[in-house]
Amino acid sequence: MAYLLQLNFPTPISSYTIIPKTPNPIFSFHHTLPFSTSILSSLSQPKSSISLPRRSLSCSIPQFSATELSGTTADDDDDELLLPDELDNEVDYSDEDDDVDVVALEQEAKEVALEYSTSLSRVLTIEEERSNGKETGKNSKRSKPKKKIIPDNLLPRIAIVGRPNVGKSALFNRLVGGNKAIVVDEPGVTRDRLYGRSYWGDHEFMVVDTGGVITVSKSQSTVMEELDISTTIGMDGIPLASREAAVARMPSMIEKQAIAAVEESPVIIFLVDGQAGLTAADVEIADWLRKNYSNKSIILAVNKCESPRKRIMQVSEFWSLGFEPIPISAISGSGTGELLDLVCSGIQKVEEPNNILEEEDYVPAISIVGRPNVGKSSILNALVGEDRTIVSPISGTTRDAIDTEFTAPDGQKFHLIDTAGIRKRTAVASAGSTTEALSVNRAFRAIRRSDVVALVIEAMACITEQDYKIAERIEKEGKGCVIVVNKWDTIPNKNQQTALFYEQDVREKLRLLNWAPIVYSTALAGQSVDKIIVAASEVEKERSRRLGTSILNQVVGEAVTFKPPPRTRSGKRGRVYYCTQAAIRPPTFVFFVNDAKLFPETYRRFMEKQLRSNAGFPGTPIRLLWRSRKKMEKDEGKKVTRTKENRAPHRRKLISATK
Repeated sequence: MAYLLQLNFPTPISSYTIIPKTPNPIFSFHHTLPFSTSILSSLSQPKSSISLPRRSLSCSIPQFSATELSGTTADDDDDELLLPDELDNEVDYSDEDDDVDVVALEQEAKEVALEYSTSLSRVLTIEEERSNGKETGKNSKRSKPKKKIIPDNLLPRIAIVGRPNVGKSALFNRLVGGNKAIVVDEPGVTRDRLYGRSYWGDHEFMVVDTGGVITVSKSQSTVMEELDISTTIGMDGIPLASREAAVARMPSMIEKQAIAAVEESPVIIFLVDGQAGLTAADVEIADWLRKNYSNKSIILAVNKCESPRKRIMQVSEFWSLGFEPIPISAISGSGTGELLDLVCSGIQKVEEPNNILEEEDYVPAISIVGRPNVGKSSILNALVGEDRTIVSPISGTTRDAIDTEFTAPDGQKFHLIDTAGIRKRTAVASAGSTTEALSVNRAFRAIRRSDVVALVIEAMACITEQDYKIAERIEKEGKGCVIVVNKWDTIPNKNQQTALFYEQDVREKLRLLNWAPIVYSTALAGQSVDKIIVAASEVEKERSRRLGTSILNQVVGEAVTFKPPPRTRSGKRGRVYYCTQAAIRPPTFVFFVNDAKLFPETYRRFMEKQLRSNAGFPGTPIRLLWRSRKKMEKDEGKKVTRTKENRAPHRRKLISATK
């Protein structure tokens, strides 16, 4: 007795396997070459064999009855081999093209990735403006040089010094362009050294902003008021005696940073306040500069001289300091041209070195972020091997984002960015501190301009809600991440299992960053801080890695075969035509599909897991963008008629999701 068997394959596929349900297989079928055809044959003999004219196909079937015919395919949810009458109910894609224009899709993928990145950046910028408000004292940006050729460490330094609240940060922003330094009408806002690149004519140099120098002996309460120091916010676990000792050390630590800036600068801008007039602090700073740095070029700039009529009167009383005063206005920019002429006359022009390597054009940036008092500044100091920033138990010691060039032992250069502690938005708003709000804004900007983010958490505190919020921001920005568990020495009774259990807890609470490596360190003792740079370097390499299109489509094809997209109630199922990596930093993949709505969020997460398990990318987020075919055809009439001759070389077989 003969049986009629019809197998319909409406779309080209790379592999198709029918696996029998029964313990003793009556039927086996495997195909490994792409084809699209129907099989119609009469089987009357046991062990019959079918040979198709297209490609190589064989089907070996023993004699059986129709009721015994059952099997499963990689495509069927009901685990039944579809008979001819059931095939009519399936979705037929045979009317669609079997090939795709690879060149056109590659170009469109780049446009899709750029559009997504621009849109996300715009949304994040709007969120920052709403949460932090507009900054005061904004300066117009000056045009920058065409290309940064000379490294920062070879440029001469120009230090700006003076007593608190005379406008040093406003002048710094004016000279470097933009709003790099926080400018608030409060004394003691700036504490650490802040560097910025500037130029005037053919001269390039680095401008150094410093904290206010307090040379007059003052009481502790006066120092706290002038430096805007709080001994309550974020210091609940610190004894009162330690708080008072930290407050007493703060002026000397700020002055130490200012002295370090003066020591490395051939030209010093001594800034005074023309509206407040000459003060005892100005006289003491002038005597200190004249006595210790007479070999350097010292320029006396009288700030806040906006009125042309009052300018001469404001400047006249500062002649007694022994320097020729120059009236300027950091806000309006008047007088800064004459000031820069004097600055350039005191420095030598730096020529471009001949031994600069091409790879120096790109230096990875690593920002160090986290909640207050988790040890961010200690990590920076331990890495660079000097007191680059002030380390104190006082919460909010770091205000600005501190940029530092760093060279690893293997010669790799990095751009380190220390940031202010990020507290909850409600806590910042309730405190009513404009300075803290701007500091948090600088920290978020540091995340945006960095390549890898070192998220620092305190070992004893473990993961908090604020850590999760920061992790959300890192993932949304698409930055690589290294989780740094600092103060590891404070964990009591550690054993070999401690780190394992701790990592499980971190992974559970920071699911968004389950791909990020974890480093345990003790910054104050300098233990394991070098591992942070090693991990960040590996993350940056993964973030910049590009996956070959053939390998990528193979991985996607295997994932689709293993788990096809779910069917809708109407019987429709998603199909993947082509996939390509459109961008790096972060790795961005564009999937061209029949309808993006047919791919639910659960399936998209499955595809991301498959990409990570098969292609790697540890330490960096990856973006999956789904492009519908209907949208592809509508956008700008991109469907162009091609002849067979010029179309064939650019065509590639699509990936079928209905294998």
